[in-house]
Amino acid sequence: MSVSERMMGYMENSSWIRKMFEEGTRLKALHGAENVFDFSLGNPDVPPPGGVLTMMSELSKTMNHGYMPNAGFPDARAEIAEYASQLYEVPLSGDDIVMSCGAGGGINVVLKAITNPADEIIAISPYFVEYGFYVENHGGILVKAPCGPDFLPSIENIQKAITRRTKAIIVNSPNNPSGRVYPEEVFVELGRLLKNRPRIVVISDEPYRKLVYDDRQVPSVLKHVPNSVVITSASKELSLAGQRIGYIAVGGGIKDKPKFIGALVLATRILGFVNAPAVMQKVYAAGLKSGESVDVSLYKRRRDLFTGILDSAGLTYAPPEGAFYLFVKSPIEDDVAFCTELLKENILAVPGKGFGYPGYVRFTYCVGEASIRGCAPGLKRVMESLNR
Repeated sequence: MSVSERMMGYMENSSWIRKMFEEGTRLKALHGAENVFDFSLGNPDVPPPGGVLTMMSELSKTMNHGYMPNAGFPDARAEIAEYASQLYEVPLSGDDIVMSCGAGGGINVVLKAITNPADEIIAISPYFVEYGFYVENHGGILVKAPCGPDFLPSIENIQKAITRRTKAIIVNSPNNPSGRVYPEEVFVELGRLLKNRPRIVVISDEPYRKLVYDDRQVPSVLKHVPNSVVITSASKELSLAGQRIGYIAVGGGIKDKPKFIGALVLATRILGFVNAPAVMQKVYAAGLKSGESVDVSLYKRRRDLFTGILDSAGLTYAPPEGAFYLFVKSPIEDDVAFCTELLKENILAVPGKGFGYPGYVRFTYCVGEASIRGCAPGLKRVMESLNR
């Protein structure tokens, strides 16, 4: 067998999101796409802003397509630093920015830079399913710190999870899968907790920052937790998921900051990224500078439509304040079994087990409104069947 034992294990226990997505592909081939209600994959379907598409076309014709510094084009990093300084309310220079291959690439770069074998990385559950794989990529161990009953981080649980091996804490707001936006006091308390623990880095995973509803504000982690980094991307806020572009912003309180940034740059190279995609660095910087963003009102309308259907079915869920997910309490104890019942009606959701939080299931609403409306009768039949 040429495949490593570790990878064989990963494939056996691979992401529930991908498993359900693949099942959806099979069902669509059998029943027709219009008869399958696939809420498994967080793949944005809202079109990118027209201005961004124009930039992609124009910049690709005029820019240099050769290698650049591994951290990215200096002018793009300077433009992003100017934008990020205002967004996060802290001074940042181009030297504090490292361009990345999306948020996933950025998280792996940071983990590569900081993780020694058997170091512990805390993630607040529920969390994005890939975090465990990312941590193990670099010899670390993922440690869960369960959220509170309100799906907000529990400082008490984080404190309990901290040991002498703790190297980082990953936070994700707006959160995938719960849709919650962490309030400012969470980061104020986290800053206090870590004030005398400079060895612990807070990694803030923020690809959904601009996807918030009802005038919610996303607080600045960099402002309240000096020993932190922000990782974000154009995947959701500009609907450019396939272009794999993002950036890492390094906070002013990071210990040995020049060495830390040097490690990020080296990790970008030796992980095989070499650098982030050239054209998209320029496009991303220009798009942020000009204030481009997707039409969030489309997602809000879908959220409201979907929550109405869930309410009618008698299902409860975490308050969906941002991102494009609904984290719904399973009406039966086994969330995997509930997803199996939904499959009988060609409805695809992802078990909470995959997010480190069993007893719930995740539905995405980055799908057309016809699909959301279409699932209502089947969802009603499932609930009637379970309530008999």
